Amino acid sequence: MGKHRIPDHAEATGNMKTAAQTTSFPQGAFTGSQRVSLFTLGCKVNQVETEALREEFIHHGFQIADPSEAADIYVINTCAVTRTAEKKSRAIIRRARRSNPHSLVVVTGCYAELAKSEPAHRLDVDLLVSNQDKEFLVECINRYLRQEGETSYDSSRLRPTRYSYHHRRTRGFIKIQDGCENCCSYCIVPRLRGPVRSKLPEHVLEEIQSMIDNDYREIVLNGIHLGHYGKDMEGWDLTGLLKLILARVSGDYRIRLGSVEPTEINEELVELVINEPRLCKHLHIPLQSGSDKILQSMNRHYKAGEYLELLTDLYLREPKMGLTADVMVGFPGEGEWEFRETYQLIQNSPLNDLHVFRFSVRPGTRAALMENQVSETIKKERSQQLIELGRRRRASFLQSLIGAQLQVLTEETAPGGMRGLSENYVEVIVEGAKDTNRFYPAGIYGLKDDSLLAGRAAAFNPEA
Repeated sequence: MGKHRIPDHAEATGNMKTAAQTTSFPQGAFTGSQRVSLFTLGCKVNQVETEALREEFIHHGFQIADPSEAADIYVINTCAVTRTAEKKSRAIIRRARRSNPHSLVVVTGCYAELAKSEPAHRLDVDLLVSNQDKEFLVECINRYLRQEGETSYDSSRLRPTRYSYHHRRTRGFIKIQDGCENCCSYCIVPRLRGPVRSKLPEHVLEEIQSMIDNDYREIVLNGIHLGHYGKDMEGWDLTGLLKLILARVSGDYRIRLGSVEPTEINEELVELVINEPRLCKHLHIPLQSGSDKILQSMNRHYKAGEYLELLTDLYLREPKMGLTADVMVGFPGEGEWEFRETYQLIQNSPLNDLHVFRFSVRPGTRAALMENQVSETIKKERSQQLIELGRRRRASFLQSLIGAQLQVLTEETAPGGMRGLSENYVEVIVEGAKDTNRFYPAGIYGLKDDSLLAGRAAAFNPEA
């Protein structure tokens, strides 16, 4: 269970004034007419959580303010995965306080977990809400304003979100899992997110159905450690959940998976992704390093050769599949040889897009205490090399898709048609398409910048 203790939060920020003194609100719960501004930093899971909070505020009658407008309440969902993320989190907190000195500033997310020990002069907030209690944030605010004492929330299972309207995105995101127990040596997330918690399958089905009812066509399943979905529930795993969704939820939609670890991609999941039309042909599989020495030091539970074998098998079975990865440079002990191993693995792999990160020292992790730390200059040089390699891999993949047929979900207007996203995670401009948020069969004939050019492919659908 998550604990929400008002006195601790006040002490953590240096004996802050009470809400009645600090804000213009009267004592007691909100009337529901206040304007709420929501800010999000960091990962896709944070973004999903903010959308769920938006729904919760709307359900309770609050007005959602545009980020450029002054608000009565500022909710900042922070990140702490890198020092840069921490810095950005603090900057937005300061900006919120300046925007309306009488507002209620509420901070949650991973930086909120670290901020409990921040000096008062560095963190001017009214309320800190832990990751465990984030789903109960509206209740936390009301209890704070009523000056009520300690309470507990049952956070052993993720709460379902009831989506009431279509948000700005064509794609809808659902958080089905939280927490991580992998304990990679560079990562502070297990400490900040806690153990694995899964959303009940029936609640996942309800959320997906509510999204489809609100005209979402693509549903993205996300989690801090997605492949560990069901680890805390007997008889359930990610593949079992996907089969349940496909069997029980009808409609014109497709499912896209978030990041899945290479050790959690089994044959059953591969068969499902390749053969099921409603599953996007796209897998994001973190690599982090192509050096066995560095992988072991990172506490990653696979070898470089196993990773390359997995991706090669996926490519041979489905050459059009989108295969993307995270890769880190500058981990302690990464010399020129270890970096070249990573570079060569990526160059020889069928990866078609990269997210490149520089190692960031996180106090409290094993990697922060390791010898042979890499200089920021070298990290920057290696990062640029991999970014450039990723661009070439992407360009080669896009070129290989000319002549292919893809399914495109349109998102916005473009010259002569509509721009959208294909099932294998490629931006496509479909000539002659007129409607947003619709699936179009597309025959790829060319390439412009980073987008594929396509005509409507009647072969997919005689009525198209």
